[in-house]
Amino acid sequence: MSREEVLGSIKDAEEKARQKLDKARSDASGIVSKSRIDAAEVVANGKRDADVAAQKMIAKARDDAAKEAGKVRADGEKDLDAIRKQSEKNRSDAIDAVLNNFITE
Repeated sequence: MSREEVLGSIKDAEEKARQKLDKARSDASGIVSKSRIDAAEVVANGKRDADVAAQKMIAKARDDAAKEAGKVRADGEKDLDAIRKQSEKNRSDAIDAVLNNFITE
């Protein structure tokens, strides 16, 4: 093999190596870009899932609070009715006591 052939094959080998290096750099850049896109999608999906879960928890808490408020209101109305009935029973006695107090003075 002549010196020119050796130099020519070295140049060819260097060119092939440069092409392979350029392709590797391009592939690496594509992998990094795809990874960034995938990571952004994972974050977005995680946030969306977290928002959905939070809304479900808030809705359940509201429903539970509404049920509890309904029970408290029903108990309050029941107690109020009992007080009303008791006061109606005592009303005539109270009126008589007030009138007797004015009459005796």
